[in-house]
Amino acid sequence: MCYDLIAKTNRKEEIQMSLTNPILCLFEITDPNLIVTGISKERCSTNQRIHVVHATLSYQLLKCPHCGHKSLIKNGTHMSHLRLGTLSGGRYEMHLKRQRYQCKDCSKTCGAKTKLVNRNETFTHNIKHQVIVLARDMLTSKEIAKLCGISPSSVQRILNANIHLAYRVKHLPENLCFDEFRSCNHWMPFNCCDAVSHRRIVTLKDRLSKDIIDYFEARFSVQERAQVQSVTIDMNAEYGSFIHRLFPNAATIIDRFHIIQLAGRALDNERTQTIRTIQDKHSRIYHILKSQWRLFHLDEIKVNDSKAVYLRGINEYMTQQNAIDLALDAFPRFRSVYQTYQGILSAIHQKDANAFQSLLTNYQPTSNQMDITINTFIKNGSALLNSCRYPFSNGPIEGLNRKIKALKLNCFGFRNIDNFFIRISLIHE
Repeated sequence: MCYDLIAKTNRKEEIQMSLTNPILCLFEITDPNLIVTGISKERCSTNQRIHVVHATLSYQLLKCPHCGHKSLIKNGTHMSHLRLGTLSGGRYEMHLKRQRYQCKDCSKTCGAKTKLVNRNETFTHNIKHQVIVLARDMLTSKEIAKLCGISPSSVQRILNANIHLAYRVKHLPENLCFDEFRSCNHWMPFNCCDAVSHRRIVTLKDRLSKDIIDYFEARFSVQERAQVQSVTIDMNAEYGSFIHRLFPNAATIIDRFHIIQLAGRALDNERTQTIRTIQDKHSRIYHILKSQWRLFHLDEIKVNDSKAVYLRGINEYMTQQNAIDLALDAFPRFRSVYQTYQGILSAIHQKDANAFQSLLTNYQPTSNQMDITINTFIKNGSALLNSCRYPFSNGPIEGLNRKIKALKLNCFGFRNIDNFFIRISLIHE
């Protein structure tokens, strides 16, 4: 009879262990002292269905953690309600019975511990990991909370507790990119990244010169800052005023895209003024300048001069070069602006610093929109020519800013800039 009872007990333990291992593996729980005793479904006060895993935690504790004596006895159990990671978008909990112990010498009590959760917390490491992974996918806090079965405020608390903004990077790269982006509450934060590896270096809350100077001077030594070889910026004049102070050996580079953009804007302004002088709004020249404005921004090499195509707006078959020549022949002033734009475009595309320098030196003002652009280029002479001498551009940091704008759009904006910066650090890891 005694042997039958022992056999039944062993069989129950084997069945129990066979059920325990797969269930714990689903939630990535590796604690060997946890034993699953059952699974049930319940409903909370909000009528939400909860999947409950019932388990016990017990092991042999030899010494009292308070006095160190080997005089512990079992003293009941304590029920803990732990939040597990989700498997199918629902809410999963574990009702864990923890073994309690009492010391005969000091009369103090203690309980069984597990690495599944931190002390005095209910969220397990598994659900925290799921929240961080979903936050990297640019989901809103409400969507993450719905997927994990927790509240949006709990999502933000988990992110604030587990994501910490670095004080500084270990090594300052040799080539940097500077730019800014629009944040919450009309802030314009400053962003900096590595021009080669595209790794984010720092994001500051504003783009004020004093704050940028204070950051780099306080966190990096003069020797570290002297190793920077180049800094790529846009046409923002404030950045160029302190780059040499922070990085004495760095060459300032103006991004090539912004150079072409500024020249193209001058071309469009002159084209618009030319259109206003045309009295006959039905003429071919008017329709060419009005509807075929993209032709004037094309590089001369890419303009088709052999095959006639149908040009909408003009409603005629002609080559692209023929349409351009008709407009340029009618307005010599617009021709000079167009030729200057093509010279800038060619020098930038071929990265010919000598040709760019020659164009700026030999330019003759004709009281048009390009005069202001050329004067701006001359003021930024060395930084402008460096765009042809160095292979770096602001493309990497523009890509990072695009991801930040996508995050802001997906989350319908942020009211707290600190929470915004935490989410930014996640998508840039």
